[in-house]
Amino acid sequence: MEATRIQISLFLCLLSCASSLGTRYTPDWASLDARPIPDWYDDVKFGIFVHWGVFSVPAFGSEWFWWYWKGSQSPSYVQFMTKNYPPGFSYTDFAPDFHAQFFDPEEMADIFEASGAKYVVLTNKHHEGFTNWGSPYSWNWNSVDNGPHRDLVADLGAAIRKRSLHYGLYNSLYEWFNPIYLSDKQSGFKTRDYVEKKAMPELYELVNRYKPDLIWSDGDWEAPDTYWNSTGFLAWLYNDSPVKDVVVTNDRWGKGCYCKHGGYYNCADKFTPGELPNHKWEKCQAVDTISWGYRRNMKLSELMDLPTIIKDMVNVVALGGNYLLNVGPTSDGIIVPVFEERLRGVGAWLKVNGDAIYGTKPWRVQTENATVPVWYTSKSSTVYAIFTSNPMQNSFKLLTPRTSYNTVVTLLGNPEPLKWAPLQTSGLIVLLPDLPFTPAEAWTLKLDEVA
Repeated sequence: MEATRIQISLFLCLLSCASSLGTRYTPDWASLDARPIPDWYDDVKFGIFVHWGVFSVPAFGSEWFWWYWKGSQSPSYVQFMTKNYPPGFSYTDFAPDFHAQFFDPEEMADIFEASGAKYVVLTNKHHEGFTNWGSPYSWNWNSVDNGPHRDLVADLGAAIRKRSLHYGLYNSLYEWFNPIYLSDKQSGFKTRDYVEKKAMPELYELVNRYKPDLIWSDGDWEAPDTYWNSTGFLAWLYNDSPVKDVVVTNDRWGKGCYCKHGGYYNCADKFTPGELPNHKWEKCQAVDTISWGYRRNMKLSELMDLPTIIKDMVNVVALGGNYLLNVGPTSDGIIVPVFEERLRGVGAWLKVNGDAIYGTKPWRVQTENATVPVWYTSKSSTVYAIFTSNPMQNSFKLLTPRTSYNTVVTLLGNPEPLKWAPLQTSGLIVLLPDLPFTPAEAWTLKLDEVA
């Protein structure tokens, strides 16, 4: 009997140990794609994307400045350089002017927190190859050895985490003009020197040093995932890295991976599906519709206004996505006032309407157009109906919700229950109060106990 009890105890211990160790993922897409996305990511819904690098110094055209100047030799970029810089000036000559002298990570993090965002993704390295930390694999082409002479990834990360926000890092796999990468490319990617000596050692170091909650991969599309050894890296990330239980990744891990492999799906930049996808996704969108990096030549007409941002975010969340809104700091390290104004405007709207965004799930119907267009989100037996235009009348019709005797309707920001009456088969008509003014031009009805 005693031996039996010992055997049972040993079995239970082994079972407990196996459970605590969790699933082990193998370096193949079938296994890696089966990993559940950590819950925090679906709950947070809204994040801030930050494109910052040497491209912020010329601050002309876009963050692809170097490529358009020296790669495709776009006439407007060539003319800009010819007119404003001396002969022989190289792109690397911009780096010393990437001063970040006004960069206050606490102040920047305050702006991001005020926006209502729950996660922030900073460019660790864009396609230009310059790292915003002291990468030992990017000698003298990083923010510690050159330019700001400080670890921007660490400084912003500390301020972000102090505010209990999640911190993610964008990482470009390829580098436009890295000679080792270009040599591999010349071989048809039969050699892998760049991956083995630069890209992957740097990425492992980045994860071990900064422990990001999210890795936003990019710059993958010229080569297959087998060249990048993406599955090998992700298996380590999910099994053995210091962030294995919390880290989230996207789908940019090699040619053909978009919308197919990895963690959540980005698909194309600014992607919005026409219907509810069957996989978690994210839309990345820039306030400046022309560029992800800061541009000195941007025009007000090229920027998203607040109602457009809110409408875009509501659409994305109703379709089960996350919304990652981008701003580009100046080379001085400042979020320019027009970007700050947009972010604080989003935050003011979320203070009133955040219950309809954070922690919600797509409802059985995502949108309808009765009185005005409406987007639906849900939590348990509560449904939120978000409308992004003023109906200019007191009666408001919703065709889809099925009411009951216990149904209660309120306007977020106003605790008083609203009068309503059921329609014949489904739906209801609500008597709206005078809608409060909001620069976002969006309001939310909360419907408790509906189906």
